[in-house]
Amino acid sequence: MDKVRFFDRARIHVKGGDGGNGIVAFRREKYVPRGGPSGGSGGRGGHVYLVADPGLNTLLPFTKRAHFRAERGGHGGPNNRTGPAGQDLRISVPVGTVVRDGESGELLADLTRPGQEVRVARGGRGGRGNAAFKSDRNRAPRLAEKGELGEERWLELELKLVADVGIVGIPNAGKSTLLSVISAARPKIADYPFTTVVPHLGVAQVDHQAIVFADIPGLLEGAHEGVGLGLDFLRHVERCRMLVHLLNGASPDPLGDLRAIQQELELFNPKLAEKPQLVVFNKMDLPGARARWPEVQAAVQAQGRPVMAISAATREGIPEMLRRVQAMLERLPPEEEPQESLVEIVPEPDEKAFRVQRLGEDLWQVEGIAIERAAQMTNWDYYEAAMRFQRILRALGIEEALREAGIQEGHRVQIGSVELVWGYENAFGE
Repeated sequence: MDKVRFFDRARIHVKGGDGGNGIVAFRREKYVPRGGPSGGSGGRGGHVYLVADPGLNTLLPFTKRAHFRAERGGHGGPNNRTGPAGQDLRISVPVGTVVRDGESGELLADLTRPGQEVRVARGGRGGRGNAAFKSDRNRAPRLAEKGELGEERWLELELKLVADVGIVGIPNAGKSTLLSVISAARPKIADYPFTTVVPHLGVAQVDHQAIVFADIPGLLEGAHEGVGLGLDFLRHVERCRMLVHLLNGASPDPLGDLRAIQQELELFNPKLAEKPQLVVFNKMDLPGARARWPEVQAAVQAQGRPVMAISAATREGIPEMLRRVQAMLERLPPEEEPQESLVEIVPEPDEKAFRVQRLGEDLWQVEGIAIERAAQMTNWDYYEAAMRFQRILRALGIEEALREAGIQEGHRVQIGSVELVWGYENAFGE
């Protein structure tokens, strides 16, 4: 039998659109023999966003496609025409998706509400055309920039189901049957352990109020260490506001089951043990369970926990259970509003900062956001563009830093994907 998987983890690569190139152009009109520069700038590349979509409940689509790229910006045109901006790309993910940087593991966003979105890759800036470089000292500039490359990164996506109530218990306690009875959900049901190998959501209507239940796959001792299905699904319990702890009335030791599952919740995350719980003794349609109920009721009440008995098979006690759950939810304090985007609160790095290091006898490397961007956007086909880059090196202090570090004529300097040669007069040669 093939293993059934619930796709609640995915790794994707996103890239913002590259900016369009600026161009060099001059006005060439019949009665304007010396027309000025008219090269337009390129358009911005499209951004990439993740959007929480309530119509999705799994990350399965990302197993078939892992690379996403926004549209690049259009190139500039003559007569000062700016290229069109690239179209933004919005990628739908399920509500409850946690987004982390694929390399650092840094938490970027937690999409917990329908329609919530976060930008995960910025589109590149459009390169400036020569009209943008016109000045009193240079009336006819012959340089233009290339478009900036769009930001790209790997992302780790993790889905945590968002529900009001999580139904937990040992395998075969009757969780799937209960969910099918109280909602329109149709999970797979059979009389053997681990029938449920993926979480299911169901919506129950209680006095015109919708309550979302999550059927969490059966837990057993060692779940927090990955035994059975526990490690994969315990994290889904974290999202629930309260728990229904379903006991199997046909179990040889339902109270022992209660202690075991409670311990697993505590070991996985101590906060889970603090969530409000309603203990529900199931399968009262069985004579053995009905006979044991007084003992179980007394023991659970002695622990200070609310407890009640039902039969999911015959629907005995189901309306009372739903109203009990509704009352418990109404007594809970309102949930804290999640932050819209954790990306926005991350401090922006100093773009002008740089680092110079020697990689070999005649090879140096300069790293820095601003200088690497300038090197990438410089159109080296134009002499004036190369001279402008030299001025940027001088203004940022990089030229002086290289000289102080001991660079010699003929040494190579790597800046991003560009390699230059240090030449005469403190300049880079051809």
